[in-house]
Amino acid sequence: MRHDNRVAEKILMPDKNREKLDPILTDKLEKLSKQLSKFLPDGVIVAFSGGIDSAMLLWTAKKVKDESGGKLLAVTTDSPSLSRSELKDALKFAKDLNVEHTIQKSDELFDEEYIRNNSDRCYYCKTELFSITGSIAKSDEFKWVLYGYNFSDGEDVRPGHKAALENNVISPLADAGFTKDDIRSVLRANHLTIAEKPASPCLSSRIMTGISITKSRLNDIEAMEAILKEAGIKVFRVRLCQESTELFFRIESASEEMHAILKHRKALVAEGNKRGYKWVTLDLEPYRTGGGVS
Repeated sequence: MRHDNRVAEKILMPDKNREKLDPILTDKLEKLSKQLSKFLPDGVIVAFSGGIDSAMLLWTAKKVKDESGGKLLAVTTDSPSLSRSELKDALKFAKDLNVEHTIQKSDELFDEEYIRNNSDRCYYCKTELFSITGSIAKSDEFKWVLYGYNFSDGEDVRPGHKAALENNVISPLADAGFTKDDIRSVLRANHLTIAEKPASPCLSSRIMTGISITKSRLNDIEAMEAILKEAGIKVFRVRLCQESTELFFRIESASEEMHAILKHRKALVAEGNKRGYKWVTLDLEPYRTGGGVS
């Protein structure tokens, strides 16, 4: 397997794109590509959610593989916590990239600790994910499992990363120093439309901590969010909250999109009422990560 110097410039950054990235970012790409070139000969599985972080990791791995060889597989786990639109996006990206891709059923909703929905919920989700990818790695002779944890993620509490460490899962983006902004910059420079995709964690993240997770509640959230997606709203979350014993929806959005959401007030209220929820509310505070559901 060959790996020439300045792989990032030769493989990932065509001449017309180099001037769009600063030297620090190009150095990060070089570090990432060198790391991947060491892993690929022994076989690499990328845990691919369809979000921009794992998309960046998969795209880079495919570029390095095409140049230098190796073995690469994208694995997406599917359960009621993954919206159908996110699954569709993952399938399309992998197909367009022409990378081998498998969808595996995930059973985190059978884990009582996950269903309980405490602050460490993500630990149990990622434990299930890495159990699946680890089983595939052993049976199909892949040595390495990689996932899209990045340098910016280190600023937050990430119980899922504990599961990654326990299962010897590698996070090359973080190791190379890639922040979330860096990732979007590289994807934009290479004209990948996924660069503009809003962050979209699993549907379970919409449920207030302490409210148990069920398939029906996840389906309810997905149905409400589908109305907003069809309306063309870009940045939003439908949160499932609780006041006393009453469950209700709280919609968050960017400030500039609140008026657009109100135009679809009747459809949102009707859908919420049909599904047994008394209130559908719009939070006047703009969207923020976490949204006060923890």
